[in-house]
Amino acid sequence: MLDYDIQNDLSELVRSIGMTPVDILPIAESGSSRKYYRVKTSEASVIGTYNANVEENEAFFYLTEHFGKMHLPVPKLLAVNKERTCYLQSDHGDTTLFGHVQHALAAGKYDEQTVGLFKQTLEQLVRFQIEGHRGLDYSKVYPVPCFDKPSVMDDLDYFKYYFVKPHAEIVFNETRLKAEFNAFADVVCQAKNDFFMYRDFQSRNVMIDHDKPCFIDYQGGRRGPLQYDVVSLLYQVKAQMPQSLRDELLGYYKQALTAYLDPDSVDFDRYYPYFVYLRLLQVLGAYGFRGLIQKKAHFIESIPYALKELKTWNEKHPLDAYPELQSVILQVVSLLNKFTPHSSLLTPHSPLTVTVNSFSFKKGYPDDFSGNGGGFVFDCRALPNPGREPQFKTKTGRDWEVVEYLTEKPQTHVFLEHVKGIVGQSIDNYLERHFSNLMVSFGCTGGQHRSVFFAQSIADWIKATYPTVNVRLNHIEQKIHE
Repeated sequence: MLDYDIQNDLSELVRSIGMTPVDILPIAESGSSRKYYRVKTSEASVIGTYNANVEENEAFFYLTEHFGKMHLPVPKLLAVNKERTCYLQSDHGDTTLFGHVQHALAAGKYDEQTVGLFKQTLEQLVRFQIEGHRGLDYSKVYPVPCFDKPSVMDDLDYFKYYFVKPHAEIVFNETRLKAEFNAFADVVCQAKNDFFMYRDFQSRNVMIDHDKPCFIDYQGGRRGPLQYDVVSLLYQVKAQMPQSLRDELLGYYKQALTAYLDPDSVDFDRYYPYFVYLRLLQVLGAYGFRGLIQKKAHFIESIPYALKELKTWNEKHPLDAYPELQSVILQVVSLLNKFTPHSSLLTPHSPLTVTVNSFSFKKGYPDDFSGNGGGFVFDCRALPNPGREPQFKTKTGRDWEVVEYLTEKPQTHVFLEHVKGIVGQSIDNYLERHFSNLMVSFGCTGGQHRSVFFAQSIADWIKATYPTVNVRLNHIEQKIHE
């Protein structure tokens, strides 16, 4: 549906509830395909939503009505079009709990106000899980009524297919990993699951309105265990929450839970570590799909934070009972340097980062982790090939013998001068326009000699010529990242 048509539908809905639309402003999209708008009227402002998935909308409508009857803090549904694709809800402002987290991180610590908001959020989570569960008709939720073994396997497969498999350097036995996924899922499914599970309970989905939390994006909720949502909030990776604060907030949640039940009666602590793993692996799958596949920068930026959390958790709680999964996790966290966040990814006017890669054309083009879709690719295969010389078979383009061989060839200098002219022009322009990322890649047959030599040469030249530019050098086939 065209944006113009959506705005027309929203305008009609606003008029249907006795208001006059004044302006309709798009709100930045999240990870979903839903489109959000702030509709300003002569009386107030409301939030307009378009979603072509009617089944998902119906689940949202039902849950909103149900939670409203329970006096849980959710938006009010104001109007729905006849196609059930556009709807209006009350506006609770722009401030999220994650916004408070960002301010806390900028200040260097979690302040008392932010910690207090987390405690309020956890108190309300208990209400959603216990009170919200009462009388809820799970046949009306979407996409499934219960978080069961297929749901757990879906999360694990999401991780495998969208994060592990895109990295060809990760080696694993498919049959053994599948068997261990099954065994892991069996343990997770032993946790008592007779509660409401929000599914995406994280600080971006908590609006702070007059210093009180209000909750959105619960349309994927279903019957499930207690642990999943607590972990989702406390292990939201970009929140970078200190472990001591996690422990404090987990204790606060369990104390709030005692108003309804004894956490020990549902073996809360026994299954909690499994849910930390499950959530971190599911999140990496989501970042792989949205970032590595769909090239959305926000999700690519989040990958190193998830890898750090997974590394820390795995060091404390190694999966010795699942050796194949443990091996995969160790290989996954070894990618951390490849995804290390740079300030150029996090702030709009930070210094330019130029990523220089060497690669093998046989293995495919390098990924652009800045989310900009790629950059220069130079083909070195028409140049003299040291790989044909027996004495260079075990050498790379970083070894002095290969460097000397290529430096003696006139074609090398002609090629380098052309590259410097083209790349230098872009760097000058990007610096002037405050761009944050440029990628330059050199490919040859095996990614061992020529591409390595030219990537190294250009990286060194950029460092010498543009001292304010950050340079990231990746020799992909050599597994060297600087």
